[in-house]
Amino acid sequence: MTLVQPNPEMQLRIRTELNENVDTRAQDLQHIKEWLAKQPHLPEFDDDQRIMTFLRGCKFSLEKTKRKLDMYFTMRAAVPEFFTNRDVTRPELQEMLNLVYIPTLPGLTPNGRRVTILHGRVKDYLTPNVADGMKLLLMIGDIRLREEQTGVAGDVYILDAEVATPAYFAKFTPTLVKKFLVCVQEAYPVKLKEVHVINAHPLVDTILNFVKPFLKEKIRNRIYIHTSNLETLYPHVPREVLPTEYGGFAGPIEEMHKDWVKKLESYIPWFKEQEALVANESRRPGKPKNYDDLFGVEGSFRKLAID
Repeated sequence: MTLVQPNPEMQLRIRTELNENVDTRAQDLQHIKEWLAKQPHLPEFDDDQRIMTFLRGCKFSLEKTKRKLDMYFTMRAAVPEFFTNRDVTRPELQEMLNLVYIPTLPGLTPNGRRVTILHGRVKDYLTPNVADGMKLLLMIGDIRLREEQTGVAGDVYILDAEVATPAYFAKFTPTLVKKFLVCVQEAYPVKLKEVHVINAHPLVDTILNFVKPFLKEKIRNRIYIHTSNLETLYPHVPREVLPTEYGGFAGPIEEMHKDWVKKLESYIPWFKEQEALVANESRRPGKPKNYDDLFGVEGSFRKLAID
């Protein structure tokens, strides 16, 4: 899977949107690298490409970039179920990949946004570990930190609810959802522009009402529901970007999925190396962060009740 990079004209528009100044970005990068080197609780991290992706995702706000990077390494230590054993050939991850398509599409929308599709392939499958699916999404996110060479103007997610069932969603515990959304919203430089739910049915409303309290308000306002057909999706994500199965012209989703599996396999040694890059709370200046600091009080979570 090769991610298509923005053309020069699109790059100029994206730089403007992300506050990227070609005359000062090297200085900003150096500032963050020097800051990282002075943090006793953070690992050694000298990856210019990934740091630049964080800067772009934070619109070159140095303070926001520092907070994101701190949380990135903090969450890697706090949620080992997402950030260890990231070998895609393991049976548990192979099982999940056989059940769900999760490709980030190679193309870009006309306004420079990257699109990811989540599409369940098997209805009423009761055994998968939902945390493994979340792990795979974050693995793709880590690859993108390295491979979004010039930055994109944000992310669009398409959630296909065609095979969603009550039994499937009962596996999404409040604690697990909270951990995943804290990772996505606080630890990754994701600029989530839109979420589109397609093939929606009444169960989707129940799920959204469950998830929305964990979402930032601006993200809650960017969720679009498509119930009947995809004609209302195309103004947001044109057919040129979409797989064949969604009325698009970019090729079969199966091939995109297989390409991502191959890429994940090629990254197995790198993922193993990355397991050491975690925060050490015993060395954090001031008060170490604990579970409640990161995820709130578990007792405040509402249970998901689906009949």
